[in-house]
Amino acid sequence: MSRIGNKIITLPEGVTVTVDNGNLVTVKGPKGSLTRKFYDKLSIDVNENKIKISRPDDEKVTKQLHGTTRALLNGMVEGVHTGFKKELEIKGIGYRAQLVGKNVVLNVGYSHPITVEPAEGVTFEVPSQTEIIVSGINKETVGQMAAEIRSARKPEPYSGKGIMYKGERIRRKVGKKAGKK
Repeated sequence: MSRIGNKIITLPEGVTVTVDNGNLVTVKGPKGSLTRKFYDKLSIDVNENKIKISRPDDEKVTKQLHGTTRALLNGMVEGVHTGFKKELEIKGIGYRAQLVGKNVVLNVGYSHPITVEPAEGVTFEVPSQTEIIVSGINKETVGQMAAEIRSARKPEPYSGKGIMYKGERIRRKVGKKAGKK
């Protein structure tokens, strides 16, 4: 039995959900609108301010997609109401980021700067040279853009330099020991 799939989603004020034939769901809110197609066998019922997802049988595929559908739908509702953001921090001497138009330009120890362009619906903010904020209404694209920025220079376990998520803890390794025995 799916515990997450059975939870009811309550809609906040200003958010509307429409379900077309074939489980094409459109969620509209103050921040924008998102559309996604879900598995056909699941039934998505919208009553007043509540969304309930139910499955017709106990087949393995329907059980797996029951909770996933509920989680994705809840993410869509939360995204159009409040939005999502990921914060990144840069550590290292000479490592910095700057906003040029809509793009972020990273100087992270290579011989050339790296330019990252935002995906549709994603915005970048650079409050200081060592902080980057990725925000948008789609949780998946916000996370993907943050991961792409992080992959420009992943945190290094010996010196701790690189681009990391805010609050991320990097396991440090001991380097070479001086002297021979």
